[in-house]
Amino acid sequence: MTGVLASQQIEALIASGALVADMAFAEGQVQPASLDLRLGTTAYRVRASFLAGAGRTIADRLAEFEMHRVDLTPGAVLEKGCVYLVPLMERLTLPADITAIANAKSSTGRLDLLTRVITDGGTEFDRIAPGYTGPLYAEICPRSFSVLVKPGMRLNQIRFRHGQAVLSDAELRRLHDAVSLVNGGAAVIDQGLGFSVDLETGAQGIVGYRAKPHTGVIDLDRIGFYDPADYWEPLRTDKRRLILDPGAFYILVSREAVHIPPAYAAEMAPYLAMVGEFRVHYAGFFDPGFGHVAAGGAGARGVLEVRCHEAPFVLEHGQTVGRLVYERMSEVPKQLYGQGIASNYQGQGLKLSKHFRA
Repeated sequence: MTGVLASQQIEALIASGALVADMAFAEGQVQPASLDLRLGTTAYRVRASFLAGAGRTIADRLAEFEMHRVDLTPGAVLEKGCVYLVPLMERLTLPADITAIANAKSSTGRLDLLTRVITDGGTEFDRIAPGYTGPLYAEICPRSFSVLVKPGMRLNQIRFRHGQAVLSDAELRRLHDAVSLVNGGAAVIDQGLGFSVDLETGAQGIVGYRAKPHTGVIDLDRIGFYDPADYWEPLRTDKRRLILDPGAFYILVSREAVHIPPAYAAEMAPYLAMVGEFRVHYAGFFDPGFGHVAAGGAGARGVLEVRCHEAPFVLEHGQTVGRLVYERMSEVPKQLYGQGIASNYQGQGLKLSKHFRA
C-alpha cells in the first residue's frame, strides 16, 4: 500500500534482511514511522563536507578528504566547527519499490548539530534511492556546541516510503476540515501547513533562546543534566519582534499547535528563501500521534531552530517561517507517538533539547 511505512512494516524489513546492523537492533530503535540510526565505532575528521557522487563509494572519497581518525569506543569529543564522517551500524538492502529519507532527530537539531546521511553513489544528502544496497554514513558538523559521543548514539532517523506519500494542498485542506490540524490561528495551506513564529512573551517573559558562543562540551548521554544558563541566553521582547544576528543560532516556537493524526506523518520543511535571510532548520520527523488527542496530546507547537544568514533580519510575530509537509501512512502504526514510548516532546511548547534541565 502506498505511503510511509509504519513500525510493524519496518520490523518486517528487518526480519526479511532488508535492514541489517553490526549489532542487534535495540529496544525503542523502531519508532512509529521511522528507524533510529546508530553511530559506529570510528569518526573520520574530514577537510570538507562531500557526497560520493554517481558511481563512486564513500570509501573512495574518504581517501581524498580524511585528516585523522577518532575512536569513539571510550567516548570522544566532536569539536565545534569541524566536519566528521561516522559509519553507521545499519546497512540497507532496499526493495526496488522502496525509497528512504533520513533526517536529524529532534534533540540533534535543537543542539545545532548539522547531521546528514550519505551513501555510496549518492548525489543528495539524506535521500536514498530505491533498491539501494550498501552502508550508511552520518556526516556530523557541530555548529554551536562541541559534543561527546559514543557508539550506538542515535543522531539520525530514517523513514521508508512506498510510492507517492505527500498530500496535495487539496487533500490537506480536506484533512484539516475533518480533524482540525491546528489549534490557535487559521490553517495556512500552501505546499504544506504553514508555521508562523510566536514572539509574544509568555508567563516567564521569554520568547526564545540564543546559543552562547563559548560553552563547555555537551555529553549526549546526559539527560536533564545541564543548566540552560551555561549554554543559552534567554530572549525577551515586548515589541513582538526580534532582530536576528548573522551566524547566531536561535530556539523559537511556532504560534500554532499542530496535530498529526494516526494515519499520517509529517516533516518540517524550510519556507521560501524570499521571505528573509534566515533558515529554519527541519530536524526530525513528526510521528503519527504527535500532538494528537488520541495519543494523549492536545496539540503541540513546533520548536523552530533558526539561523540567520548574511545580514541582520527583523523577525515579526506571526511571520510564516516554515511548513509541515503531511504524508499518508501505508498502515496505522501499532503504537503512536506519546503512547508508551519515549516521547520527549509530546505537548511541547518552547523547549530546549532533553539534555537541559527544565
